[in-house]
Amino acid sequence: MNSRFISAALMLAVLLSIGSQISCVAQKKEKGFVSIFDGKSLKGWDGDPKYWRVENGNLVGEITPETLLKTNSFIIWKGGEPADFELKGSVKIATAGNSGVNYRSEQLTDVPFALKGYQADIDGKNNYTGQNYEERKRTTLAYRGQKTTIKPYTGENTPEAVRAGVKGNAWTGLEVTGSLGKSDSLKTLIKSEDWNEFHIIAKGNRLQHYINGVLMSDVTDNDTVNGKMKGLLGVQVHVGPPMKVEYKDLRIKQ
Repeated sequence: MNSRFISAALMLAVLLSIGSQISCVAQKKEKGFVSIFDGKSLKGWDGDPKYWRVENGNLVGEITPETLLKTNSFIIWKGGEPADFELKGSVKIATAGNSGVNYRSEQLTDVPFALKGYQADIDGKNNYTGQNYEERKRTTLAYRGQKTTIKPYTGENTPEAVRAGVKGNAWTGLEVTGSLGKSDSLKTLIKSEDWNEFHIIAKGNRLQHYINGVLMSDVTDNDTVNGKMKGLLGVQVHVGPPMKVEYKDLRIKQ
């Protein structure tokens, strides 16, 4: 048999073996995850079709000059209220865009398609991407690069009293307990106007946000009054200038 043929056959066998090993590792890593977006329709999701559609296999949220928002609008996953979970996906957002992934949230009854709760923040300029921001409640719980602990809440359980605990768009009850790196350094790991992978881990009262495999914020929420252990999941288009955000490969492990 020709030696070149033998060498080529051996090389092919090696490549197939390596490919098989990589595939097995990937499958093992993704074990337990299920897709929550089919890439073809908005089946299983509820949002205003004025702002949400499917395009090129992606979940697209877009605001045009003719459809400017007065309040933030979400498309909400109707598959339940996840408690402990991991969520993975990819996002691409225009420079002028502002978005986020809400979880353990509740839907408002007086504002259409509005959610209140934890949010993995995402914006086109990457000033906030990766931080933990609580929509319509305690605001910032951890900036990018921060590991924080939220102190137990002892005030009155009213929206007005909670709002009084916010200063400079951040919750005064947060305590920084560690560093994950400087915000500006972590920012360099996030691509502009390109796809970035996100990974949210919510386990008990610990909430971790990863971007491109790097931990960006880590919150331990000891506030049993305002914190939530389960709730709705959704993605956002934000009040502001015309923008476009795209999500794909959305999958969850509960």
